[in-house]
Amino acid sequence: MIIKNKAELNEYQRIVDIATNILSELKKITKPGIYPIEIDKTADKLCTKYNVIPAFKGVGSKNNKYMHSTCISVNDVVVHGIPSSTRKLKKGDIVNVDFGIIKNGYVTDHCFTKGLEPLISEKKKFINIGKKAVQKGVYKAVAGNKTGDIGHEIFSIVRSQGYDVVKQFTGHGIGKSLHEKPNLPAFGNKGEGTKLKKGMVLCIEAQIVQGSDEVCFDDDGWTARTIDKKLSVMFEYMVVVQRNKPYILTKTMNW
Repeated sequence: MIIKNKAELNEYQRIVDIATNILSELKKITKPGIYPIEIDKTADKLCTKYNVIPAFKGVGSKNNKYMHSTCISVNDVVVHGIPSSTRKLKKGDIVNVDFGIIKNGYVTDHCFTKGLEPLISEKKKFINIGKKAVQKGVYKAVAGNKTGDIGHEIFSIVRSQGYDVVKQFTGHGIGKSLHEKPNLPAFGNKGEGTKLKKGMVLCIEAQIVQGSDEVCFDDDGWTARTIDKKLSVMFEYMVVVQRNKPYILTKTMNW
């Protein structure tokens, strides 16, 4: 999607603010002792309260549609974790909550990762590096740059600390549908890839892993795990490409 005028930008900002308000509420209740499905049910209630539609429900193939409002991925689950009703969250878990909404034809998509205290210092460092890398990538969303500039920024920070990014999943354009062009890999070379145009709406994200960047899938067809069972974190923010600096839709980037 290309934002064409101030009215469109203001409307999209209003809807993103609703999404991030809901996410902030979900982060508050992401604590030891709660089942992930309870977080998902809270998301449902908040969607009703704000009169918005969960963006993830019903996506997928005809034979395997996703049936929840959130993806909640714990520890070695990289992305698309189905909210569990059998395993409570525990102290020391690393939990990422991925969530989007639809309102007035506009779609949002965000993810935060939360470590459940007490955490060892290595886990804290891992989360902070993942957050820092994606946030730095956000600031490369400037007209004239290319998708490789964003990916290079993210990947350079991640690799400097000995971590890696999953190559199978990417950031993406967004607007009237959940996934639009261009694809935004969390790796790449400066000056390569799709040229960014003023007004493009982007979801900049990365799945950062402690070990191998390979994943395997559970039998549900959704849950993607690190192949070596090491930890993963994910952050995702929304931004509008501008000429001198990006317009950041996700005002609460300090998740």
